[in-house]
Amino acid sequence: MRYLPLTPEDRRQMLARVGVSSIDDLFEDVPAAARLDGLVDLPLHQGELAVERELGALAARNVAAGSVPSFLGAGAYRHHVPATVDHLIQRSEFLTAYTPYQPEVSQGTLQMLFEFQTQVALITGMEVANASMYDGATACAEAALMACRLTRREKVVLSGGLHPHYRDVTKTSVKFGSVHLDIAEPDPDGAEDLAARIDGETACVIVQNPSFFGRLKDLRALADACHAAGALLVVVVTEVVSLGLVASPGEMGADIVVAEGQSLGVPLGFGGPYVGLFACRQKHVRQMPGRLCGETVDQDGRRGYVLTLSTREQHIRREKATSNICTNAGLCALAFSIHMTLLGEAGLTELASLNHRTAVALADRLARVPGVEVMADAFFNEFTLRLAKPAAQVVETLAGKGILAGVPVSRLYANRPALENLLLVAATECNTEADGDRLASALEEALR
Repeated sequence: MRYLPLTPEDRRQMLARVGVSSIDDLFEDVPAAARLDGLVDLPLHQGELAVERELGALAARNVAAGSVPSFLGAGAYRHHVPATVDHLIQRSEFLTAYTPYQPEVSQGTLQMLFEFQTQVALITGMEVANASMYDGATACAEAALMACRLTRREKVVLSGGLHPHYRDVTKTSVKFGSVHLDIAEPDPDGAEDLAARIDGETACVIVQNPSFFGRLKDLRALADACHAAGALLVVVVTEVVSLGLVASPGEMGADIVVAEGQSLGVPLGFGGPYVGLFACRQKHVRQMPGRLCGETVDQDGRRGYVLTLSTREQHIRREKATSNICTNAGLCALAFSIHMTLLGEAGLTELASLNHRTAVALADRLARVPGVEVMADAFFNEFTLRLAKPAAQVVETLAGKGILAGVPVSRLYANRPALENLLLVAATECNTEADGDRLASALEEALR
């Protein structure tokens, strides 16, 4: 009871107040199969030095993406982050601010967020962007809800090329509402016809470009089909570096753009924290979730920054709130903005070109390996391979040789025999020609 100050009588009174007889009753909505049956199998307590040794040994079992040739992607990409980024975000003014709860006092933070918003709007080809979301997946779910509010419709079409994690987060977010999801089958061949799924009840179509399988598409025809039916087009981007080379979603007719900004300024970090980008047309801004920083002048005519729009329930009436999202990914947004500023427009284009050239060279090299088929005619820095053996088995074999060969599609799409031999491979500026040769040689050996 050392860390639990409540007495049995305290607990009894609390349970009586909420109308249950025991603590177990509070978990009755959780499926029995998801509950622990007994204590967690953890070792007994030890001294600090022993704990550090144990945790250090566990950490040493991990293989960091930067320590071996890595071709991992599928929504999280290894890019070089300039040392300047880490140096600046650790300044105490930024590192300790977290989020501007007294925004007008935090002029430096507001200016940074204003510039971040400007950068996001420019690269996505949209008119306005917010001060960031938690990550790309939650931004995708918020876009679906926003489209339903704007159109007063309840059908959302999800592309079979949408990242499975984004699909699942969206499913969870709309689970207890009236929104209906029309989910297309996985689309590794790029053959789906989303326009055929649009009808008079469709609020939006959500499509990823490049797709989860790495395919690039011109979305203009799909945008026209959406608009002709009164629906919106939501475009998801998981590899934001691609926007330095590929036509922006705004150019292709998107109404809402959501993206994962991790590729710029934010290291892999075993999955997070990351930074979600959210942009839309100006006419939709009042239904945009999150917060928006704006530029103004003070009473002396000096430039200043303010929190212009915040459509969350902490700030306005709950029934008028667009989202219950509580903040923005402030420090990661800062890292993104610093990296983007260091690159500039020309630098982002060159970085994107380097990624594409590296991926094309790797795809050409792997296509010569017996038992390997490159399944793409247009891609950015990630593509899908069809192997002669199950991809998960091959990945395990290559991991034992110190090569992170990519992501087996079966890891994200379980129990899909048609997808078992598919492998997602990503190449960035961090991959060398020697890395590609090692992957090709190891693949050839593993597929014999």
